[in-house]
Amino acid sequence: MPSKSGKNVKKAPNLETLGLEMGKIPPQALDVEEAVLGSMLIEPSTVDAAMQELTPDCFYEPRHRMIFEAMSELVTEHEAVDIITVNAKLKQKGTLEDVGGAVVLADLSQKVGAAAHIEFYIKILKQKTIQRDLITASYEILNQSYDDSIKVDDLIDNAQTKIYNAIQSNVKKEVQQIGAVINEAMEELQEQQKVIGLSGVPSGFATIDSVTQGWQKSDLIILAARPSVGKTAFALNLARNACVDSHVPVAFFSLEMSAKQLAKRLMTSESGLAAEKIKGGSKLEDYEWEQLEYKLMNLTKAPLYIDDTPGIPINEFRTKVKNLVKQKHVGIVFVDYLQLMQGPAELRGMREQEVAAISRTLKATAKELDIPIIALSQLSRNSVNRQGGNGKPQLSDLRESGSIEQDADMVIFIHRPDFVGLSEDQEAKEKTTIVIAKHRNGETLDIDMKFKSNSVRFQEITDTLVESGNVTASKMNDNPFDDVPGAPMGDMGQSTEF
Repeated sequence: MPSKSGKNVKKAPNLETLGLEMGKIPPQALDVEEAVLGSMLIEPSTVDAAMQELTPDCFYEPRHRMIFEAMSELVTEHEAVDIITVNAKLKQKGTLEDVGGAVVLADLSQKVGAAAHIEFYIKILKQKTIQRDLITASYEILNQSYDDSIKVDDLIDNAQTKIYNAIQSNVKKEVQQIGAVINEAMEELQEQQKVIGLSGVPSGFATIDSVTQGWQKSDLIILAARPSVGKTAFALNLARNACVDSHVPVAFFSLEMSAKQLAKRLMTSESGLAAEKIKGGSKLEDYEWEQLEYKLMNLTKAPLYIDDTPGIPINEFRTKVKNLVKQKHVGIVFVDYLQLMQGPAELRGMREQEVAAISRTLKATAKELDIPIIALSQLSRNSVNRQGGNGKPQLSDLRESGSIEQDADMVIFIHRPDFVGLSEDQEAKEKTTIVIAKHRNGETLDIDMKFKSNSVRFQEITDTLVESGNVTASKMNDNPFDDVPGAPMGDMGQSTEF
């Protein structure tokens, strides 16, 4: 039938038609369907097992599907399920004649398998359902593959989603007894004892890691601040520490800055040269070229993957992340920044709902792929205009959607008093507070740090190296030229905002 846009909307494929086209019968087990329904009609103990595992779609025969739907309604209404009640429910719904009348129910009650085998029967029906769902999904993927109006990235994402849904919709997680869960937790704890250090991806900052134990798998971490406060700089510090110091493959999606701009920032923080020189504002001396090449050796070999697609659609993002995790074994993903992503097409123009959909998808992706995702976000002007509180951001300052706060496992703010005009001397202007405002699995607190704008680096106030087993805090506080002959001592260049 035609849609409002004038395009034809294709209905879900009919499995009978597909079967005729391919010369094959769709996967089905009518005798097992009859055995399950018959058991439910005369053996009350089988009703709960069937209702917990099966849905009407698990029955291929339309008449069987209608009978099961009638049984489901009886269970919902807390009524007994037997021949009489099911007959009355079908009559009430006006579908008794469609299923063949009361005689069909009587026949089903005679085709009863052993009630003890109900779990085996249910397993067969679920297997047939998955087969049929995969056929339907494959047909839809095939049709879309011929449609040139669909982007390839969207096609890949749709294909992955359809196949995943076809499988997962028929796989239900069992209820677990607390003893079994505790045993699993104890085994995990024993494994963790063998590894000295953090349980997640290190941030490279000892104080942050002491609170988070590293960025944890499946977590969505929101890193928020006002424009020009240092969100990207801090995110790059975190990404650099993960891929260079801890050798964790990192994916960085930059929607605002180009890959080359990000590379120059990394070159600045890694080399210690003034940002002005890396940007080309002044010439490098010969020894500085040597120092630059020397200091960038580890960074150039690091497993850091940058995607600078502007306004990347959320579905394209999901597809790329899945591929990066599969092919490059990426262990953490950064998004700079959330509000620049494109949500589902049907929500364009409804900004709050669009941002909410983006936030939900980021969390779902982190959970599905079992990796942490750190998404940068803008703050509203309320954090600057608010009276009192030293201008410190609050969760309510997250822009455009309350879903960001709701979906996030952690919310971290970057607060610089100098940005809101509360600092007077140079040392105070470097002061930065990392505010952990929400932490689903730990404490919330403020961490004092310094932001060195000339080298685009954040460093801890303690100015020390902290080792935890095999994980060493990033050497962000050392003079990077101390071990290079010919380099001048002390600070390099003038402070330049990058």
